[in-house]
Amino acid sequence: MAGAVFEHEIRVTWGDCDPARIAYTGRLPMFALDAINAWWEHHLGDGWYQMEIDRNVGTPFVHMALDFRSPVTPRHRLICRVWPTRLGETSIGFRVEASQGGKPSFSGDFVCVFIVADQFRKSPPPKDIRALVEAHLRPVAAE
Repeated sequence: MAGAVFEHEIRVTWGDCDPARIAYTGRLPMFALDAINAWWEHHLGDGWYQMEIDRNVGTPFVHMALDFRSPVTPRHRLICRVWPTRLGETSIGFRVEASQGGKPSFSGDFVCVFIVADQFRKSPPPKDIRALVEAHLRPVAAE
């Protein structure tokens, strides 16, 4: 059963923009990663910092793919919809779909690998994290 899609709101500012008055391309992955971290904070109660420091669980990225739909500007809040799409033995996939003013801005797929943080060694996710993610898995809708 698919879990609910989490929404994270980002305030895009003038400082996020280039001379063309649209968000720097490099800011878009940062916005997506911020939304994924917010997903962890909302559902787990801990973001990446706490996972790494307090739980000794890291999740470095091994894959990112973005498709751009329309420019991101400071005109509207950037709404990032986030959900886990897959959970392997040691990896997790996330989908981020961003929009502004009801218009799609970008979408992306992100894959992380679970590690024992202080050893930087691949590891299965802890049981509580596996159960949490399994409860929120949902496929990516066809575009």
